[in-house]
Amino acid sequence: MAETDQALPPSDQLAAMNLTDTVEKHAFSDRVLIRSIVGRPDGGAGLAGQRVRAGGWVKTGREQGKGTFAFLELNDGSCPANLQVIVDAGLAVLSKLVATGTCVVVDGILKVPPEGTRQKIELRVEKVVSVGEVDPAKYPIPKTKLTLEFLRDHLHLRARTNTIAAIARIRNALAFATHSFFQEHNFLYVHTPILTTSDCEGAGEMFQVTTLISESEKLEKELIKNPPPSEVDIEAARQVVSERVEAVKQLKAAKASKSEITASVAELNKAKENLSKLEERSKLKPGIPKKDGKIDYTQDFFARQAFLTVSGQLQVETYACAVSNVYTFGPTFRAEHSHTSRHLAEFWMVEPEIAFADLQDDMNCAEAYVKYMCNWLLDKCLDDMLFMAKSYDKGCIDRLRMVASIPFVRISYTEAVELLEEAVRGGKKFENEVKWGIDLASEHERYLTEVKFQKPVIVYNYPKGIKAFYMRLNDDLKTVAAMDVLVPKVGELIGGSQREERYEVIRERILEVGLPLEPYEWYLDLRRYGTVKHCGFGLGFERMILFATGIENIRDVIPFPRYPGRADL
Repeated sequence: MAETDQALPPSDQLAAMNLTDTVEKHAFSDRVLIRSIVGRPDGGAGLAGQRVRAGGWVKTGREQGKGTFAFLELNDGSCPANLQVIVDAGLAVLSKLVATGTCVVVDGILKVPPEGTRQKIELRVEKVVSVGEVDPAKYPIPKTKLTLEFLRDHLHLRARTNTIAAIARIRNALAFATHSFFQEHNFLYVHTPILTTSDCEGAGEMFQVTTLISESEKLEKELIKNPPPSEVDIEAARQVVSERVEAVKQLKAAKASKSEITASVAELNKAKENLSKLEERSKLKPGIPKKDGKIDYTQDFFARQAFLTVSGQLQVETYACAVSNVYTFGPTFRAEHSHTSRHLAEFWMVEPEIAFADLQDDMNCAEAYVKYMCNWLLDKCLDDMLFMAKSYDKGCIDRLRMVASIPFVRISYTEAVELLEEAVRGGKKFENEVKWGIDLASEHERYLTEVKFQKPVIVYNYPKGIKAFYMRLNDDLKTVAAMDVLVPKVGELIGGSQREERYEVIRERILEVGLPLEPYEWYLDLRRYGTVKHCGFGLGFERMILFATGIENIRDVIPFPRYPGRADL
């Protein structure tokens, strides 16, 4: 490829190709991607005459010409568009090919279809290589329109639908964009632990990780199968030890041979070992171990309480305070019994941390990152976005373009509350009361971004009472240097802050919010030794997908949703 082409995004590279080029096979599969045929600017017409092998799942199929041939719409997940395939009856039993969900691999020649048809290219099959059959009477994902709620009951098959496949590609694109953005800006990707012993949010709604229950159940089964020794058993073992002690004494007194004494001592040691085992086993009690009436976590796997992380922020700060610019991107967990369309028990967070930076830098980074992701989808994923616009949210592409192109509004929390109070005076009704000191509800956030400004809004300098202990206390001693990025459709997309770098201040804040100091001593060390001004934020990855696609329920934008009562697969 020419040097100038290398700088182009893949879609533009495709447009710059010689359209008579041979279609390339997938690097690790003996087939061509359907996207490499139908995703070309000419819809694949320039490939007419090429012989290819294609594979995919039948979206729709129908026999034609009184059963002499069949049309199949084939999709392999590489793009939203299907490849039309024509199979003659002499090549296969057509009834086994046409059912929705059937997997077929075929060899054939690409041909331009007759004028007036929607397709730019079709595949005339010369050989049916393989068929993964489907019983249409039992297949739970027919070609009829299915609700997203219905598909949640068939997680293992729902990716075969157009919607979930499109969301998967959009999610993939946003993940790629995330890494590209931070790598381009010299951030280091750090893997933070999923198992943690600290609560970043101080909310207490964490999943506990323990082996005490399984170990207790194992012990109970063992004690039933092999009951602990009785006092009589232990007394008998003590008696044996006493007898063995006496026997050794007698042999020594009688000046017996060294070998006789050695053998007797060995029997004594064996008796002592047996007694020790019996005494230890007699102490085993069914149930979870306790000490002073409380669960004894020193007996647990990590010798202390452990949880699934709610955030990688605190841990990734240790690297920010050493290598400057870092980010983590991984799953986080919250044991919150919420059934809303905006909450999951397992969700993904993108969390950068920037050393030598303040709240202004934090807001600049957040805005640039959101714009970058919007542009990425418009450049790299437009076919899927067009599908979402057609099927779910007509305004989703315009929303991406708007966010990508205009500056975000920036207002203080106090100004935001004043605007909301002004709206109330003007007749606007909110379910949640508006007053200084409240944590803004989703309805407040969406009013600001969708109604008042009709663009993204960054609200900063929140009351310290509604924010976490690690956020930097402002000079007014009432607010902290926190910021939230609000966008149309979802409200809060990003939450961040300048971190409190002053040792005495953050120590006092930890105590003020009622957290123990001991688990955070390592965090305080970052302020004791070479403290540095730094900031960061967290973006809820699934919320970004909701914003981009217009999908209403967060359970539909993560491959395997976990929420109260459900953890399928």
